[in-house]
Amino acid sequence: MSGSMAPGGWSGSERGMWTAFRRGEWYADGGEVRASVVRRLLHAPPPAEPGHLPRLRLRNVTITGRLDLAEAVVAGTLRLRNCRFEQAPCLDGASLGALELRDCVLPGLSAVGVTIGRQCEITGCRVGGPMDLYGASIGGTLHLENSHLTGHGHRRGEGALQLLCATVGGDIQAGSGLRVHGCTDLRDTSVRGSVVLKRAELRNPSGSALKANRLHIGGDLNCRGGLVAEGTVDLCDAKVGGGALFEEASLAAEDGRPALRAHGIDVGAEFNLCDGFTARGRLSMSSITVRSRFCFKDGLVEAPAGQPALLSRRSTASELDIRFREPVHGTVDLSHARVTVLNGTPESWPTALRMEGAVYDSLLPQLPAPQRLPLLARDPEGFTPQPYEQLAAAYRLHGHDGDARTVLLAKQRRLRTTLPWPGRVWSHLQDITVGYGYRPMRAVWWLCAIMLSGILLFTRWPPQPIDPGKPPRFQAAIYTFDLVLPLVDFGQEQAFSPRGGLQWAAVVLVCLGWLLATTAAAGANRTLRRE
Repeated sequence: MSGSMAPGGWSGSERGMWTAFRRGEWYADGGEVRASVVRRLLHAPPPAEPGHLPRLRLRNVTITGRLDLAEAVVAGTLRLRNCRFEQAPCLDGASLGALELRDCVLPGLSAVGVTIGRQCEITGCRVGGPMDLYGASIGGTLHLENSHLTGHGHRRGEGALQLLCATVGGDIQAGSGLRVHGCTDLRDTSVRGSVVLKRAELRNPSGSALKANRLHIGGDLNCRGGLVAEGTVDLCDAKVGGGALFEEASLAAEDGRPALRAHGIDVGAEFNLCDGFTARGRLSMSSITVRSRFCFKDGLVEAPAGQPALLSRRSTASELDIRFREPVHGTVDLSHARVTVLNGTPESWPTALRMEGAVYDSLLPQLPAPQRLPLLARDPEGFTPQPYEQLAAAYRLHGHDGDARTVLLAKQRRLRTTLPWPGRVWSHLQDITVGYGYRPMRAVWWLCAIMLSGILLFTRWPPQPIDPGKPPRFQAAIYTFDLVLPLVDFGQEQAFSPRGGLQWAAVVLVCLGWLLATTAAAGANRTLRRE
């Protein structure tokens, strides 16, 4: 296209657009222009008027037909405001300096493999079909605020917003009024800045509201401040350089689907599901890595009793805060998790908790062992010894040896309920006598009681000497020591022999002595092995 006159056959609106293009001015007459004319204007632009930069600026215009800019090269910025498209435009493989679609109405948008050198702004738009940005390369920020996307009528497997395998050099600003009816798909996309979804509404109740598997974010994943997601939010194997922030977000899923899936996610700062966060459905996020705090403080997870509510097996975090707004009625599984600080209070503990293999260094707040032991009894799988050993180790690490012994004593009592009856009898005797070695003073008091009983008995009814001709002087205390302590021999037991009922009393004392010695040795051996 050359010369200073618009081609013949163009409408008045199209000639007005041609003139405004040569001057780089906005064109807005409320009329219609053909998509083929817009395409011709961009493919073969007319010369600019002296002193002006040619640019396409349209406002309040209806574009009829399909705007096909596939593989087109547009050096400048394409700006359209409050425009209406009769058919979904095609920007597949196009190269644009920048793109602005503001307050426009589109049946859809196909921009597969588009390259946008600077900013891409699709704000306040109403898109009635899928918006496909698969493989797009955007040099600056992608703005999607206040747009309403509806993916009805799309092919099976497609979403309302498709941004798969894309590259964004700045942020994705998709909060503040973004509404998506259908799936938002960000799988395998790389974002140098942050992804902002705060106050967005992502609704796809029968499937995934957000697919972000293997999404790489250099900054934050900001979903705080009122994000609403109906359908599963899938963050499996995503990598977030900053924080994953879900304060005040609301996630919900139907038909037993997880509200949040985040297996294998790697978060460089905080992972916050707290401060007003609500999930109606389970949270599945095993094998995750959180470099800072993994927080559920004042968060709410709703799941039926007996069903999984939070699965975070084999996960790692600097701090894990499980002070939920209300106790979780479903099962919380933290088995084989590794954290430095575990923070939880009795009034917020879940009703069912698995901690087999979990490792931690510190517990907050500082509570005596009897207040923490009920938590270990909430494992729906029954008794396992490792959580008791770990709790005792945490107490011992901070110098609370008494609390550590209380925990280990509770472990032995729980173990006793799993033994056959002979083992339960022997275990009960160890508990009564020496507290499995964790209450050594019990052995001293039992010994004192037995000795006192023997001394009183033999003082009242002394035994007869075996050799009446040369009897030594009888000492009731020393004779009782000889009977009760198996490894002690003061000669009194060999010199005197009880008769009748007194003989049976001596047998009882000997048996009690052996029993006390055996259980004390077993408890001491157990303690020494642990040390």
